Amino acid sequence: MRRFLRHPVRLVPFGFLVPILLGTGLLMMRPATIEHQRAPFVTALFTATSAVSVTGMAATDTPNYWSGWGLVLITLLTQLGGLGILTAAALVILLVSRQLGLRNRLLVQAETQEFGIGDVGRLLRRIAVTVFACEAAMTVVVSARLWLTYDYSLGHALWAGVFHSVQAFNNGGFALYTDGLLAFARDPWVSLPLALGAIIGGLGFPALFEAVREWREPVRWAVATKLTIWGSVVLIVFGFLWLLMTEWTNPRTIGQYDMPGKALASFTQIALSRTGGFEVLDISALREESYPLLVALMFIGGGSASTAGGIKVSTFFLLAFVIWAELRGEPDVSVGHRRVANASQRQALTVALLSVALVALGTFAVILLTENIVFSQALFEVTSAFSTTGLTVGLVQRLPEGGQLLLTALMFIGRVGPLTLGSAIALNTRRRLYRHPEEQPIVG
Repeated sequence: MRRFLRHPVRLVPFGFLVPILLGTGLLMMRPATIEHQRAPFVTALFTATSAVSVTGMAATDTPNYWSGWGLVLITLLTQLGGLGILTAAALVILLVSRQLGLRNRLLVQAETQEFGIGDVGRLLRRIAVTVFACEAAMTVVVSARLWLTYDYSLGHALWAGVFHSVQAFNNGGFALYTDGLLAFARDPWVSLPLALGAIIGGLGFPALFEAVREWREPVRWAVATKLTIWGSVVLIVFGFLWLLMTEWTNPRTIGQYDMPGKALASFTQIALSRTGGFEVLDISALREESYPLLVALMFIGGGSASTAGGIKVSTFFLLAFVIWAELRGEPDVSVGHRRVANASQRQALTVALLSVALVALGTFAVILLTENIVFSQALFEVTSAFSTTGLTVGLVQRLPEGGQLLLTALMFIGRVGPLTLGSAIALNTRRRLYRHPEEQPIVG
């Protein structure tokens, strides 16, 4: 037991499990539902896991099933899940940095002592201030718009602003409207603040803090920061152009809008599809060629040590550089004039392949558990759950209890798994005093 506790990262799953179980019990209380009836255990467990894992996938019609008290509880669980994940991730990064003696600024600014092990308190205070400042700014803009333009009462506007701002920054996807945010698809004062909040929350604070501090000299950014920031820009721009092109004439999505409306709806949906989970377009009405794009964006996710899920942007683009170096016959993998350690390459490959395996197994399991379901629907729902995105094609509420429990497990694994796995691999690094003879097996 003492050996187990030597690496606190191994306790991270239990840290997430406790609020999930507590939230499940509270959501099963009668005041949590509009009808004042006890929510079934599976429904409460699914919702609590979705909130704590900042997924936002709903097994019920959220605004018409949960009471005001239940919605407040969901908001608190989402905030706890987002802020707690950030805090745990920062502590794990500091722990790994100290144990491994890292000298670069991959995720921690060890050279400037910005994230030194003695500055944990300051780091956590900066994270908390950033979170609540961003959420407050979004709340002011969204609430003012709803109050002044949509004739909401001040109290109703403030509640809607707070709820959706917390969900956006923490990359949750619960909404106070049955059809998500479809009514605000062409309203930049509502959709853009939420989209920008989701982007900022999905970058990760190591990358965000360094990018802000060194904004005049991006060349000085650490490799992880460069991969996260520029990789996110590439994914958003590419996804925006793809969705705009494929849905341009689709009358069920953006085909009915004018050009500015098409651009706004496409941008916000792509920004939110990477991990945010809000719907500004009817996902079930998208054309078939749009689904591979969304599945890929969800699977990649956001930045490390953020509220985002997926395999992470830095992992994806690091593997892209590995492939590029191999195709060119380069002996080393270099990013921004920095050679990437072999250990980091193996870790990225391990996380990516294990994630692919989990999504594949989960997809086939959902197909086996559910009748009259096509492969693309199962793949979309499973990827959304594993990446903690929360987008859905309407399959969740049709799933039997076994299917919902499977998605519950995937949400938990998707939130805790990459963090725990990546840190455990780093902490488990060991040196051998010998090496086996080398051989090159045939590949391809």
